[in-house]
Amino acid sequence: MTAKPPEHLPKRLVVDRFDTPIGVALLATDEDGVLRAFDWSDYEPRLRALMGRYNPGVSIDTGGAPAGVRAELTAYFDGDLVAIQRIPWRTCGTEFQLSCWRALCDIPVGTTASYGQQAARIGRPKAVRAVGLANGANPVGLVVPCHRVIGANGTLTGYGGGLHRKRWLLRHEGAAFRDDGGGETLDLGL
Repeated sequence: MTAKPPEHLPKRLVVDRFDTPIGVALLATDEDGVLRAFDWSDYEPRLRALMGRYNPGVSIDTGGAPAGVRAELTAYFDGDLVAIQRIPWRTCGTEFQLSCWRALCDIPVGTTASYGQQAARIGRPKAVRAVGLANGANPVGLVVPCHRVIGANGTLTGYGGGLHRKRWLLRHEGAAFRDDGGGETLDLGL
């Protein structure tokens, strides 16, 4: 399947760096101030590859993200856990990918879902592996909260930003999960 072009291909993207408690984040926004990509600085090549895939031919510059996007991220890391839901985002992908990413946004803060639950939520209960691949191609991590998807047995599974970040984000949001290090169920409210 090939990615569909977005309804509105930006003229250019601006990449900004944003300090967080778990590392430097990279934010790519368009001329409308809409978030097009989010990743961690140690994964910058992946961010640039995804931006190129979903925004072909668009120039990419370095600059500042809109104050509103930065303010909502600051609020999230300071404890306003729904602040990331107020950040406007836009991307393109296959219809299947887009349905997976929209379903991620339906997972409430402080909760998790399994890949199987996400597959069922989009009406494709047998597409568990495909859901995992779509989540892995999510260009707007954190804001489109793929960190809230865990294994069917409640354990942490892969996360593009590293399991240490996934663990921190879930703890920050007060979600319960099984830590693959010790195996016991943890209720990690702050």
